[in-house]
Amino acid sequence: MSEVGQRSADAVHAAAAAATTASAPSPPTSTAEVLAQEGFVQPSSYLRPRALSKPADPASPPSALDREQAEGLRAIRAFLKVRTSYDVLPLSFRLIIFDTTLLVKKSLNILLQNGIVSAPLWDSKSSTFAGLLTTFDYINVIQYYWQNPDAFNQIDQFRLNSLRDVEKAIGVAPIETVSIHPQKPLYEACRRMLESRARRIPLVDVDDETKRDMVVSVVTQYRILKFVAVNVTETQMLRKPLKSLNLGTYDNLWTAHMDTPVIDVIHMFVKRSISSVPILDKHGVVVNVFEAVDVIALIKGGVYDDLTLTHASQMADSDAQEFPGIYTCSPNDRLDTIFDTIRRSRVHRLVVIDDSNHLKGVLTLSDILEYILLEGEDDEG
Repeated sequence: MSEVGQRSADAVHAAAAAATTASAPSPPTSTAEVLAQEGFVQPSSYLRPRALSKPADPASPPSALDREQAEGLRAIRAFLKVRTSYDVLPLSFRLIIFDTTLLVKKSLNILLQNGIVSAPLWDSKSSTFAGLLTTFDYINVIQYYWQNPDAFNQIDQFRLNSLRDVEKAIGVAPIETVSIHPQKPLYEACRRMLESRARRIPLVDVDDETKRDMVVSVVTQYRILKFVAVNVTETQMLRKPLKSLNLGTYDNLWTAHMDTPVIDVIHMFVKRSISSVPILDKHGVVVNVFEAVDVIALIKGGVYDDLTLTHASQMADSDAQEFPGIYTCSPNDRLDTIFDTIRRSRVHRLVVIDDSNHLKGVLTLSDILEYILLEGEDDEG
C-alpha cells in the first residue's frame, strides 16, 4: 500500500474559549476473547450509501477466506458492543465549547488557534447542548454570502445562533445535533453516526446535581477505528481485497484540477454532500486532495470573498512544509493493511489509484465504519 502522507484533524477539549482538564477512567478489563491484550493509546464526510459486498452463491460453500473475513468482522462488532464511548477517550484531554452567541468570525479564529475543525455548541439561555459546529457550517456561510452579496457587510456581526437561518436560506441540512451518553456501548455510537450521516458524535452526560446536560467530549470516526485497530487483533483477518468488497466510491467521482477556482470546489461539497475532491493533472494523475477542512484555513480572518483563486494559487500561498500529503491505496489492498495504516497514522480517507497513479476511487473512514457494522450482520442471527 502506497503511503504519501497524511492529513490530520485533532479534537481538543475546553469550555467557551477556556481550556479545562478532565479525566476518563481507565478502560475496564477485557471481557471477551476478541479484545487484544496490548495497551490502549490515545486515539472529523458524510456517509454515502453503498452496496455491500455480494454474498457467496448459496449453492457454493464459503471459502476459507470468506469465513476468516466474517470471523474478523464478528470480532470487531463484539468488541464495539462491550466497550463504551468513554473507553475511547485518552486519559486527559481538552474540549472547546462555543456559546451560540459567539460571533462566527471569532469561532473561526479559535478553531485555527487550537488546530481543530469542530466544536460542540452550548445554549447558555437554556443550559443545553445545541449541536456540533463543523467545517460544513462555515461552508454554508460562504454559500450564503455568495448567493446574497448585498449582505456581505454584515458578516462581522454574524453569530452562531444564526446558522439555522443560513441553512434555511440556502436549503441545506441543519446543524448536527446527534449525541450519545458516554457510557453507552461504542457500537451504539457507531450506529447512531451511521444513521445520522455524521462523522463525529458528542458525548453528552447529565449532571447529577443540576440535572442539566454536560458535554464530555467528541468522538470521531478516526478515533473509533484507531481504537479498533490497536485493540482488536482480528483486524488482521480482513484479507479480502477492496475490489471484491465493493468498498468505497468508484463511480461518478467529482474531481478538480490545479486551475479550478476554490469556490467551484466548495460548490461541489455542498451539491454532493462530500468532504473531499481529488485534484488531478491533465493526464488524470492524482496530485492532491482538497478537503472541506482546508476551507477553514482559507477564510481565516473572515476573508470570505477571496475564493476565486485556483487550487494552484492556494497551494503556492501555503507553506510547503505544512502540506501533509495524501494517503493512497490500490484496489488490491486489503482492510488488514488499511487498519495497520490507521493504527500508525492519522488518515481520514485513502485515494484509490492504479499503478500509474490514475484515480480509481475514494475510500473514506465512513465507508470502512459502515462495512464493519453492516457486512454480514444479518447472518449472525
